[in-house]
Amino acid sequence: MKQRSVVNILFLAPVVFTFIMIIIVPFSLGIYYSLTDWNGVSPNIHFVGFKNFSKLFNTPDFIHSFLITVGYTIINVILVNIVSFTLSLIVTSKVKFRNFYRAGFFVPYLIGGIVLGYIWQFIMNNILVLLGTTYGIEMLQSSFLSRPETVIWVMSVVNTWQFSGYIMLIYVAAIQSIPKSLMEAASVDGAGFVRNVFNILIPMMANAFTISLFLTLTNSFKQFDMNLTLTNGGPATRFMGVPVKASQLLAMNIFDTATANKMAEAQAKAVVLFVVLVVVSLIQVSNNKKKEVEM
Repeated sequence: MKQRSVVNILFLAPVVFTFIMIIIVPFSLGIYYSLTDWNGVSPNIHFVGFKNFSKLFNTPDFIHSFLITVGYTIINVILVNIVSFTLSLIVTSKVKFRNFYRAGFFVPYLIGGIVLGYIWQFIMNNILVLLGTTYGIEMLQSSFLSRPETVIWVMSVVNTWQFSGYIMLIYVAAIQSIPKSLMEAASVDGAGFVRNVFNILIPMMANAFTISLFLTLTNSFKQFDMNLTLTNGGPATRFMGVPVKASQLLAMNIFDTATANKMAEAQAKAVVLFVVLVVVSLIQVSNNKKKEVEM
């Protein structure tokens, strides 16, 4: 018995050590630095308590980034899951070439966020503007990325285009796990496609919705690479009477703060993001789990 315990410890030791060094230690240091005035360069570090945190909620650019991140997340959660569920219904139907469609819908997810941002930036700033100029379409003559009122919607569409194929596979797996006899019995009883979807598929896919909503929510809150290359936070707008970046999501706001040698302030923002993400995720998962039990 002791020998087995020793073997188990030896197998677990590298994983536990890696987890501590990569997750626990940096996380603990991050919390410590958020309570100091560290600028990332100077060896002189002074403890300032919660000064960095109290300062955040009087900073217009942070408040703006936080609010648009919440809005961006809500839009994404709705768009991605509606599109993904629709695609899953298509690729699990009897339509021809459904396996080809399944692979095609998934391909955008394989494109990295950096490359994806540059591709869509070229489409929005060059191709669509050229079409608008050539054919006299006024709406397309200026880039949607240059308008504060449309830039978040464009980012959401791009994220949906990339992420929906991945979420689709989760829904596909859930649909395929449902016994076909249930659907056939419902059809014999006269239930149409729409009734089958809402009365059989959706209730029996409750666990898939829990996972998908969690993934889209966390992915949206942490969005950075596509935000950086697609808009770089622009265009400029005004919030609370001061100039801010219209599409600067919270992760990018943290990055910009850190690169301005305000490491302690950036770390305080990161701690706030972590706490909000944990609280929102726990609420979402617990609510969905309750619905799974009810269903």
